[in-house]
Amino acid sequence: MVTGAAVTAIAVAATPAFADPAPAVSPHPAPELTRDVLAAIDSVTTLQLPGLELPALFSPNTAIVVLGYGLLPDGEMRPELINRLHAGYVSALLSPAAPVIVTGGNPQNGVSEAAAMADWLIARGIAAHRIYAETQANSTVQNAAFSARLMAAINAHAAILITSADHIGRALSNFQAAGISVVATMTPDDTPLSAEPFGPGA
Repeated sequence: MVTGAAVTAIAVAATPAFADPAPAVSPHPAPELTRDVLAAIDSVTTLQLPGLELPALFSPNTAIVVLGYGLLPDGEMRPELINRLHAGYVSALLSPAAPVIVTGGNPQNGVSEAAAMADWLIARGIAAHRIYAETQANSTVQNAAFSARLMAAINAHAAILITSADHIGRALSNFQAAGISVVATMTPDDTPLSAEPFGPGA
């Protein structure tokens, strides 16, 4: 899990979840996807994948925001949260310049939701410098408010919002109420089947 000093709370400063990328982890966990898909979409604005139309290559001004979900008492993630992270992971692969915000406090066994989420993404090759951990939120309203503050600090002006299908409506309302321009949403149910081989357990 993330070491104590590694995750910076938004109330303190807007810094990446880790100061330096983990040297043992490749930033390109899915070379087939990046070669066959990402290299082919440099000049387009929309990427077509089976069952889903995804905005392609969002810029650094658009943050991928993945909402947390309650951890188990031992600090491990529940399947619901891993599913959200899978959707966030696919979005991060498709928009390699976009920062990734993981938001959620509610620590269990000394681990916040955001810290567990950051670990999961980095272990799968998402560059650590792209990930910003917001570790204070204890509700969807706080997810939105604290993410808005973090987005302002990193100069992100819009968001791709990722959460569960039964949560996306309320989350979208809360984020819009916080003044965030949500330009796209994704739920685990929307994750393209063609990306499944590159997700968890690949």
